[in-house]
Amino acid sequence: MSQHEEQHTQHSIGYGRYILIWLGLLAFTGITVTLAGIDLGRWVIITSLVIASIKSILVLNVFMHLKFEDKMFKIFVLVAVATLVIFISLTFFDYAFY
Repeated sequence: MSQHEEQHTQHSIGYGRYILIWLGLLAFTGITVTLAGIDLGRWVIITSLVIASIKSILVLNVFMHLKFEDKMFKIFVLVAVATLVIFISLTFFDYAFY
Protein backbone atom coordinates (compact mmCIF):
# COMPACT_ATOMS: atom_id res chain seq x y z
CA MET A 1 0.00 0.00 0.00
CA SER A 2 1.52 3.33 -1.02
CA GLN A 3 1.73 6.40 1.18
CA HIS A 4 -0.95 8.19 -0.87
CA GLU A 5 -3.39 5.33 -0.36
CA GLU A 6 -2.67 5.28 3.39
CA GLN A 7 -3.35 9.01 3.65
CA HIS A 8 -6.57 8.62 1.71
CA THR A 9 -7.92 5.90 3.98
CA GLN A 10 -7.00 7.83 7.13
CA HIS A 11 -9.31 10.74 6.39
CA SER A 12 -12.29 9.22 4.67
CA ILE A 13 -15.63 10.59 5.81
CA GLY A 14 -18.62 8.33 6.25
CA TYR A 15 -21.79 8.62 4.24
CA GLY A 16 -23.73 9.75 7.30
CA ARG A 17 -21.64 12.90 7.60
CA TYR A 18 -22.15 13.65 3.90
CA ILE A 19 -25.90 13.28 4.27
CA LEU A 20 -25.95 15.57 7.34
CA ILE A 21 -23.95 18.24 5.52
CA TRP A 22 -26.22 17.92 2.50
CA LEU A 23 -29.31 18.33 4.69
CA GLY A 24 -27.69 21.37 6.31
CA LEU A 25 -27.03 22.87 2.88
CA LEU A 26 -30.67 22.27 1.95
CA ALA A 27 -31.80 23.94 5.19
CA PHE A 28 -29.58 26.97 4.56
CA THR A 29 -30.92 27.21 1.01
CA GLY A 30 -34.48 27.16 2.37
CA ILE A 31 -33.60 29.89 4.86
CA THR A 32 -32.11 32.00 2.07
CA VAL A 33 -35.24 31.61 -0.07
CA THR A 34 -37.45 32.45 2.92
CA LEU A 35 -35.40 35.56 3.72
CA ALA A 36 -35.74 36.72 0.13
CA GLY A 37 -39.50 37.03 0.67
CA ILE A 38 -39.16 39.01 3.91
CA ASP A 39 -38.56 42.74 3.74
CA LEU A 40 -35.50 43.28 5.93
CA GLY A 41 -34.20 46.29 4.06
CA ARG A 42 -30.44 46.29 3.65
CA TRP A 43 -30.05 43.37 6.04
CA VAL A 44 -31.25 40.94 3.36
CA ILE A 45 -27.97 41.26 1.52
CA ILE A 46 -25.87 40.81 4.64
CA THR A 47 -27.78 37.77 5.87
CA SER A 48 -27.75 36.17 2.43
CA LEU A 49 -23.99 36.66 2.16
CA VAL A 50 -23.43 35.21 5.64
CA ILE A 51 -25.53 32.15 4.81
CA ALA A 52 -23.73 31.75 1.46
CA SER A 53 -20.39 31.98 3.28
CA ILE A 54 -21.40 29.26 5.73
CA LYS A 55 -22.53 27.06 2.88
CA SER A 56 -19.31 27.58 0.95
CA ILE A 57 -17.21 26.77 4.03
CA LEU A 58 -19.14 23.52 4.45
CA VAL A 59 -18.65 22.59 0.80
CA LEU A 60 -14.96 23.49 0.81
CA ASN A 61 -14.17 21.60 4.00
CA VAL A 62 -16.29 18.50 3.56
CA PHE A 63 -17.01 17.86 -0.11
CA MET A 64 -13.74 19.29 -1.48
CA HIS A 65 -11.70 17.84 1.44
CA LEU A 66 -9.92 21.13 2.11
CA LYS A 67 -9.47 20.34 5.79
CA PHE A 68 -7.18 17.45 4.81
CA GLU A 69 -4.95 19.49 2.47
CA ASP A 70 -1.51 20.95 3.13
CA LYS A 71 -1.18 24.22 5.01
CA MET A 72 0.17 26.06 1.95
CA PHE A 73 -2.87 25.11 -0.12
CA LYS A 74 -5.15 26.36 2.67
CA ILE A 75 -3.27 29.68 2.64
CA PHE A 76 -3.83 30.02 -1.12
CA VAL A 77 -7.54 29.40 -0.66
CA LEU A 78 -7.65 31.89 2.22
CA VAL A 79 -6.00 34.58 0.07
CA ALA A 80 -8.53 33.96 -2.72
CA VAL A 81 -11.44 34.14 -0.27
CA ALA A 82 -10.05 37.32 1.33
CA THR A 83 -9.81 38.92 -2.11
CA LEU A 84 -13.40 37.93 -2.84
CA VAL A 85 -14.56 39.36 0.50
CA ILE A 86 -12.81 42.65 -0.23
CA PHE A 87 -14.48 42.97 -3.63
CA ILE A 88 -17.91 42.00 -2.31
CA SER A 89 -17.68 44.42 0.63
CA LEU A 90 -16.54 47.28 -1.60
CA THR A 91 -19.41 46.56 -3.96
CA PHE A 92 -21.83 46.34 -1.04
CA PHE A 93 -20.74 49.69 0.41
CA ASP A 94 -21.08 51.29 -3.02
CA TYR A 95 -24.58 49.82 -3.36
CA ALA A 96 -25.66 50.61 0.20
CA PHE A 97 -24.55 54.24 0.32
CA TYR A 98 -25.25 55.35 -3.25
